[in-house]
Amino acid sequence: MSDLKTRIIAKIDDVRYQSFLTSQLNIININDFDINTTPTSCIVKDEINEIAISKWVSPKRTRSYPYARVYDTISRSKRATVIPVVKDEGSDGDRDFLQWDTICLMSLLQVSVILGYYQSASKNQKYTHKVTKQKFDSDWIKERIKRLSSNYQSDALHWNIRQVRDELSIVIQKQIEACDRISKTTGVTFHNLASLTNFKEIIERDIDEFINHSRTRAEQAQSRELSTIHIYENLATASKASITITNIVGGKYFFTVDEVLVNLNNSIIELIECKNSSSALLPSKADIKDGLLKMILYTNLKNLEIQYLGEDINNLQPKPILRLTSASIKSEIESSQLELLEEWLSNHKVKSKSTKLFIQELFQEARYNNFVVQLKSSK
Repeated sequence: MSDLKTRIIAKIDDVRYQSFLTSQLNIININDFDINTTPTSCIVKDEINEIAISKWVSPKRTRSYPYARVYDTISRSKRATVIPVVKDEGSDGDRDFLQWDTICLMSLLQVSVILGYYQSASKNQKYTHKVTKQKFDSDWIKERIKRLSSNYQSDALHWNIRQVRDELSIVIQKQIEACDRISKTTGVTFHNLASLTNFKEIIERDIDEFINHSRTRAEQAQSRELSTIHIYENLATASKASITITNIVGGKYFFTVDEVLVNLNNSIIELIECKNSSSALLPSKADIKDGLLKMILYTNLKNLEIQYLGEDINNLQPKPILRLTSASIKSEIESSQLELLEEWLSNHKVKSKSTKLFIQELFQEARYNNFVVQLKSSK
């Protein structure tokens, strides 16, 4: 056994995946559409066309399970997601910026990105300089939904590139003006707006500078999480590692994998995404769907290799695993053991029909798409 501080490299040509757990989406007529009052995922339609819409409350991917919201639209042929370019809660709160790799990921999943901005907010009564109840400019978003659903024929990648090149600077300027207006009406001081202006100027000067800067930040964040991969002749516990995915048009996607294990005997690399519940039998549905979005990517990987000290360990076959853990789980089961599921559910006193159906469909989704779901004790 040897320990390698290294990176996993992989490619994706296209994405093929069949989802089983997408939620039933409400249908909203475009004339009645308001992004601020719609569900987190829905279908927007007019007399002829329809499009599945999801929305992010922050450009940061670790807030409010945006992947789960996107997952619920993934079975629809035409889908888009609304992402704020900036979310500034005020100087007593957080501020998050849209990153290029987020747009790249949506392009990879054939999800068109609609860039949004918060035009209004209320003062948070618990903090001097923090706002709450931020609301998008819904008319701005509605207009772009109309463009996408009616006559836009190119794929998500081309739409997203045009959004960045043609509208990102405009949306940032709108957000700067909105922050100034909200500050005057609420008395809340926002983070330094000069940095927002600088962000806008970078984009106007050279969009590639924004892309390279954003990609560098993503790679640095990935490197901070990079840990040791253990190479084993036989299977054993592994640790967190990084994976960089490229597509056929040169897009790069930087991820960390919770656990990675390489078995040199059969050239299998296990990519394990872990979700834990501290009290319930299973993690939340949103948390599980967040993990399933990773499975969509990992089941479509090709040309996996590990680069270490100038040598390549290549031609590895991925084995994606979604591991769900809880202290309430008494015995392990995985999706390949569908015939044992009824007994497992009985032993864990699962009586809810909806919970039983959810687990059954989760196992079916794993089997259909060639990944593994594991239910294990966290003790």
